[in-house]
Amino acid sequence: MRLVHSGCNCLELLGYTVDLDSGEVHDRLKKGRLCSEREAEILRVLLAHYAVAEPTERTGKLVKFRDLPGGYAYEKAFTERVIQPIATVFGDKPEALVEAAKLLNGVPLTYGDSSVEVPVLEISIVYILWKTDEFPASATVLFDESASHYLSTEDLAVLCEMTTIRLEQSWSSRLNINP
Repeated sequence: MRLVHSGCNCLELLGYTVDLDSGEVHDRLKKGRLCSEREAEILRVLLAHYAVAEPTERTGKLVKFRDLPGGYAYEKAFTERVIQPIATVFGDKPEALVEAAKLLNGVPLTYGDSSVEVPVLEISIVYILWKTDEFPASATVLFDESASHYLSTEDLAVLCEMTTIRLEQSWSSRLNINP
């Protein structure tokens, strides 16, 4: 997350620029066009929930979604909506995950065949990918244990689904493909 200082009170996250005064949300991946009303509403809800969180320091301990409060109950849907698309889209080109993440201010890590940390607000989402080889590609998503202090597990699932979609869109935009 970062505040943009171009004369507006703006917040940048996941390739979106949220004007905190007007509420407008622009999409950097789509050359600054306004994003859909649905995307804007999801961001507004996540930001409203995040705004009431009490800041907490990172623990340095990475956990899976199922280890978050109540995460085990939504794990299957989380895998289908967040993890499997990463394995499908990037499994035969793990370096593309790193390139896609760069547009979202992500940084490469050294886990698996490819991995990135995508910062969103004070939450870092870690994607780890094992490429297609003798077995189908697989992936996992990890969080710092402190993530549930900022958003509920349900909100983290929504945030991760949005992040996965943005990674796909980021890669498509690099290839000049309309997602």
